[in-house]
Amino acid sequence: MKQEDIVTLPPLARDYIHSLARQLRSELTVCEYASDLRLFFRYTAARRGLLEDPDAPWGELDLAGLVDHEFLRLVTAREVSEFIDYCRLVRRNNANTLARRFIAVKRFFRYLTVQRHILEFNPIDELDPQRTGKSLPKYLPLEDCLDLLSCVEHDLENKFRERDYCILILFLNCGMRLSELCGLNLVDIKRDGTMRIQGKGSKERTVYCNAAVQAALKRYMKTRPQEGLAAADRNAVFISRNKRRLNQRSVELMLEKYLARCGLDHKGYSVHKLRHTAATLMYQNDVDVLQLKEILGHENLSTTQIYTHVVDEQLRAAVDLNPLAELRAQELGDKD
Repeated sequence: MKQEDIVTLPPLARDYIHSLARQLRSELTVCEYASDLRLFFRYTAARRGLLEDPDAPWGELDLAGLVDHEFLRLVTAREVSEFIDYCRLVRRNNANTLARRFIAVKRFFRYLTVQRHILEFNPIDELDPQRTGKSLPKYLPLEDCLDLLSCVEHDLENKFRERDYCILILFLNCGMRLSELCGLNLVDIKRDGTMRIQGKGSKERTVYCNAAVQAALKRYMKTRPQEGLAAADRNAVFISRNKRRLNQRSVELMLEKYLARCGLDHKGYSVHKLRHTAATLMYQNDVDVLQLKEILGHENLSTTQIYTHVVDEQLRAAVDLNPLAELRAQELGDKD
């Protein structure tokens, strides 16, 4: 292992690299991981304005002094995503190198959380090499939401119309996960206009029901089956045609049916995209990202911050739609 790949790393990263050396047979891989981490720390420190000269030689950079516990605790998924973008667009790294750099960073943070218990969570645990820096959450624009809801509401032949409409309203207004919706019980719906949701890791959160949600629930409850329910399913909010708790696949099939009916089946929408839609619409309408984190039940703020990217991309796209966007300076008759 090259000594210069180690000496400029902060102590925790050096410990990690030495642990890798004991586990891995390939010295080349260990050296590459050390180099990847050095580059990530340098990029992040420069991005945060902590380096006087980001282009200084490695030997002149005090990364060990900069990258402490607080520095690592503040790392977000966004920073890692932008680091991969930097490696791809500026350094022109190929796909294999990008994947390796990402894995090096991700495994380092796993080491800090799982093995050393220095950090409480891995800020990039939900990212993967294929998605990092390439895609934003797909969501339905408001017009498609209205078309979808109208399609369900006017399907008079569907005897589960009120149920299906209520399900979509919950997804689009509350940003619920599919598992959360199917696991919803009658006792979770409170008289004060709130709902108790059992999220990931059995973590509970309270969601406030707006007027549309309350109206949809009231309509559905008038049609919800009361008789012939299996004992295990009597408390379920959403009931299937077989008078059992509605399962996740049935909800997916219901959505697929209505997406096809209103001509939206070719856009790649899914149940999870409805959750993205709720989050995006709320953020677009001035819901604070911290409030959005609580509504969605995200454990990490970095997960919620992806919706700020969506709005940034929309602003970028809006500017690009300006009919003068392609006009070059010389075409304006620059007189300077």
